[in-house]
Amino acid sequence: MKTLVCTTPGQLDYQQGVKPKPAPGRAIIDIRRIGICGTDLHAYEGTQPFFAYPRILGHELAGELIEADDAPGFRPGERVTIIPYFHCGRCIACRSGKPNCCTQMQVSGVHIDGGMAEYLSVPSYSLVRGQGLTFDELALVEPLAIGAHGVWRAGIEPGEFVLVIGAGPIGLGIMEFAQIAGGRVIAMDINESRLAFCRDRLHINYTVNASSETIMEQLQLITDGDMPTVVIDATGSRHAINNSFRFMAHGARYVLVGLQKGDISFSHPEFHKREATLMSSRNATRADFEHVITCMQKGLVNPTTYITHRVDFGQAKDSFETWLNPTTGVIKAMVELG
Repeated sequence: MKTLVCTTPGQLDYQQGVKPKPAPGRAIIDIRRIGICGTDLHAYEGTQPFFAYPRILGHELAGELIEADDAPGFRPGERVTIIPYFHCGRCIACRSGKPNCCTQMQVSGVHIDGGMAEYLSVPSYSLVRGQGLTFDELALVEPLAIGAHGVWRAGIEPGEFVLVIGAGPIGLGIMEFAQIAGGRVIAMDINESRLAFCRDRLHINYTVNASSETIMEQLQLITDGDMPTVVIDATGSRHAINNSFRFMAHGARYVLVGLQKGDISFSHPEFHKREATLMSSRNATRADFEHVITCMQKGLVNPTTYITHRVDFGQAKDSFETWLNPTTGVIKAMVELG
């Protein structure tokens, strides 16, 4: 079978791989869609933590189930996606119902080879039913579940002001699910075209350009002087993360969804006097995946809105570097097979 391998930072090569064979507890998927996310792009440019080369990228996947062992109710030929965070089932996190932060986590396309291939073998427990969704929609369930999990971590109450920093695909998903939870969302980014996307496509009422010198004044005006009670970072930028502690209201929660390699720092007195809460949000759970699918089925989320670029698998290698360029206006690139 044909695969696309990231051999070193900045280098992708098509190679011939071995088509997976049936195995106990495993499922084989005929891959039809691969969504390109920040993790893939960061791996390509050499800035992704927890990464080793060579690696077949890809974890935002949709395809047709070929066969599966120990997968009650699943049938060959049906559309599926996967929960691409393969967990051990034995560690403290797994035993506590948090397989999304398993101590032995293996993420498809990060720690182990992923789905930029014609076929992929996965643990049968990772399968998620298509439930009538298209391949495009199914490939977008995972990134939206990341956002849904961050919103769940924040525990948003109806009417709260929720500042979401970073209007990339993950940030946009956070905004959508924060609105579904009843939050009043404020979108922040340095890219004005992405802020326009927030206003025009997602109907976000409040947007703030992070390059502005009047951010504090704008946030105070929007929140009637209170500042946001929830701040969620989706940038993965150390500067943005460190800078955003000052945007928190007293009693606020700050959720880190974005990931970067270095340390974070903040003023302890300023954080302490707010009795603030800082938490991370890693991956997503099956409950988040099901929540996303339900919201798609109800029409609360239109995932295809995010797709701005589309290429065939054979064109992915030559297109990949262009998706790193903000001037292309890429939000979500989708690779098609079959």
